[in-house]
Amino acid sequence: MQTARAVGRNAAAQKYDIITALGTFALSRDKHEQRLVLRLITLITARYNWTRNELCVGQREIARLWSVDERTVKREMAKLRAMGWLVVHQQGARGRVTEYGFDVARVLETTKTAWPKVGPDFDLRMHGGPATSDIVPLPVKGRVQAPDLTDATEWALARGVLHSEDQGLYGSWFQALKRVERAGGRLTLCAPSRFHAAYVQTHLVGRILAAAQAVDQDITEIAITL
Repeated sequence: MQTARAVGRNAAAQKYDIITALGTFALSRDKHEQRLVLRLITLITARYNWTRNELCVGQREIARLWSVDERTVKREMAKLRAMGWLVVHQQGARGRVTEYGFDVARVLETTKTAWPKVGPDFDLRMHGGPATSDIVPLPVKGRVQAPDLTDATEWALARGVLHSEDQGLYGSWFQALKRVERAGGRLTLCAPSRFHAAYVQTHLVGRILAAAQAVDQDITEIAITL
């Protein structure tokens, strides 16, 4: 199973994985649990400090964020504490709000039955398997059109290599990447979303580099940006 804290080099991808696990788990539950998990996801995304494992926000602010009253906030936060997902680090007092921690390990343990629903690559990675050994392409309808090679840039040619190797993987992850610039041995590509960028950077950048080097040996680095 992946680390219980989303910190370090792959922190961005780990955060997406945790949020994905929470969302997929919620969608398998009834509407009341779905709403509770959605509220948690919103709170974590907006106010949680991943590095310090700190969630320090007042009930009034949470009520505004969730569009509910403070009584509902108290009830929902109590449920999350009872589930073990939120842990009190420091109890609030006059002039000070309660400080919570987010128990990622407990969340992963609770949501692991939903991991296979995301895909075998996600399930393998969350269980601690090698992230790049079993990457499964997203569903792509029909035949994936080959890239246009007329401009003959290193990225256009590399796209051709990637398409020839695996059309499904190309259509899922590589086709949407756009060339930004070339600076020496560094080729910078632009992804359409933060998730797309984080996933490619974590799991597929080595494959892109190999394809790029197959058409231009001077390329030594691939950078993925938004």
